[in-house]
Amino acid sequence: MGLIKEIAAKAYARYTHSQSKLWRFRAVEVQEKWLLENCMRAANTAFGKDHGLAKVQSIKDYQKAVPVRGYEELRSYVDRMVDGESDVLWPGKPLYYAKTSGTTSGTKYIPISKESMPFHIQSAKEALLLYIYYTGHADFVSGKMIFLQGSPSMTETKGVKTGRLSGIVAHYVPSYLQKNRLPSWDTNCIEDWESKLTKIVEETKGQDMRLIGGIPPWVQMYYEYLLKATGKKSIQEIFPNLRLFVTGGVNYEPYKGAINALVGKSIDIIETYPASEGFIAYNDSSGEEGLLLLANHGIFYEFIPLNEYGKENAPRLTLSEVEIGVNYAILMTTNAGLWSYSIGDTVEFVSLNPFRLKVSGRVAHYISAFGEHVIGSEVEYAMEKVCKHTGTSVLEFTVAPQVSPKSGLPYHEWFIAFDNPNVDIDLFSTLLDEAMCEKNSYYKDLIVGKILRPAVIREMGRESFQDYMRSIGKLGGQNKLPRLSNDRKIADALSKQMQK
Repeated sequence: MGLIKEIAAKAYARYTHSQSKLWRFRAVEVQEKWLLENCMRAANTAFGKDHGLAKVQSIKDYQKAVPVRGYEELRSYVDRMVDGESDVLWPGKPLYYAKTSGTTSGTKYIPISKESMPFHIQSAKEALLLYIYYTGHADFVSGKMIFLQGSPSMTETKGVKTGRLSGIVAHYVPSYLQKNRLPSWDTNCIEDWESKLTKIVEETKGQDMRLIGGIPPWVQMYYEYLLKATGKKSIQEIFPNLRLFVTGGVNYEPYKGAINALVGKSIDIIETYPASEGFIAYNDSSGEEGLLLLANHGIFYEFIPLNEYGKENAPRLTLSEVEIGVNYAILMTTNAGLWSYSIGDTVEFVSLNPFRLKVSGRVAHYISAFGEHVIGSEVEYAMEKVCKHTGTSVLEFTVAPQVSPKSGLPYHEWFIAFDNPNVDIDLFSTLLDEAMCEKNSYYKDLIVGKILRPAVIREMGRESFQDYMRSIGKLGGQNKLPRLSNDRKIADALSKQMQK
């Protein structure tokens, strides 16, 4: 049976690759098609009538009619949907609400329609099939697979099923993979992360695990629980056939060293870029840098240069206008009823034929206490470079400004949990600061001009960040620690932890 599955998977992979070639080099053309189709479908909705979508004949027409919106600006429409009204942002009622928590908007209800849901599933499937096509490795379909995700349990909001995106997606695992999938349904429904993890370890430690999916810090935590429960020295001793790690939501590179050390070898990685609003991109395993933008998956994209974001009349660029190496805030117009919607992420293109990008950070996650405007990709670059140079592994880190130190000049404060013992903190700090100066000229000017002193490192315990996430009720699942922030909220909480 296993061999039959592998042969079938390779055939399906060839078909998937041939289909992807039909749109990846025609992205500009298919993007306009999706925009006009979405406008036509939603023309008779409340939003469509308010914005004259029936009259939209071009991208320029659309951009004149529909302004850029975040969740708060769209909330009046969403609240009507949540109250049970039909035909508000999209025809009918949503198929699901993906429930997320925002820092400024509280609980968010992101609509998923019957038209958009298949693309969430198709995109994940394509990423795996293209991996098979490019590598020839299909043996993982014959073994066990585990996805560390949110609970699939759902509630109802005026008749619409509501839950976390990862839990919603769990309902769509193909029947032919159900026997391969772990953990069990009951275990996956456990809400408390540590209780859930303990049960997952019990169910998986004797299995032939070949694929693991999840956000790096929580997969790392799972590995540590496994090693403790089995007494083994590496994950490859427990899962000798483990081949593939599917990840998304955060940049994998800062975690790579620590995870490889736990596994005991380097395994293949598929990086994905899923969001509740839609599946945006994935690494297609072709060996090319960056993630392939999914231009033919129901979503029309616009991009605002980050240095213009939030300004009146900021340019809204389409794929025909973007450039390599520029940080953009990404906007989405989806076939679930989100219109020029800012999801808060920033991206940078690394290729324009086809369109490949990398996630560079969050619009709201930056440090510019002194005009330096440091973003997520820059601190990740610096950390990755220094770790490679020093042979150091880092479990987790975050950065914040210290504007009013008790003595001396202000500085950027790096809270780091190291995987290695006896790290030379002085050397690490010096190299980190040099890398930051290399990457951000404004930061360099502040250091050279003695407005800031070089980076200061606070060495944290191995479980410090887990303790912090537990303290705010966000341990595990799909929750992510911000890489950097312009205030001291996280930094002060971590500082208090260090004093205990």
